[in-house]
Amino acid sequence: MLAHTHSGLRWIALILLVYAVINALSRKGSGEFSKKDKMVNLFAMVTLHVQLVLGLILYFTSGKVNFGQGWMKEDLFRFYGMEHFAGMLAAIVLVTIGYSKAKRSEAAIQKHKYTLTFYALGLILILAFIPWPFRTALGGNWF
Repeated sequence: MLAHTHSGLRWIALILLVYAVINALSRKGSGEFSKKDKMVNLFAMVTLHVQLVLGLILYFTSGKVNFGQGWMKEDLFRFYGMEHFAGMLAAIVLVTIGYSKAKRSEAAIQKHKYTLTFYALGLILILAFIPWPFRTALGGNWF
């Protein structure tokens, strides 16, 4: 059940993250940073943090993470035990840094620039480290 929640919530997180990136890209030259912009960025970041909490619970309870002898030689155990975890953690750190830098900035253009840069980098990492169903050795699902 928790794995399905984590897997399904990724779609909301991805949609919010893509929306935040597109919003920052389209408004970076406007010279204005509205409450809507702030809320889009905040909701994207909070959703990723919820995903992190769910992922950490799964990390310590799932059978897909096994640190037995030779675990680095097994694609499934290496991916979930190291690659997925490290990639997603790095992405969430980037998004959080971007949100914090944008929040502290005075100029609206700078706020959008930080959001665009850090959220886009986070999005790229997330897309790279999701266990997509076409990566058959990883046993990923669409939901």
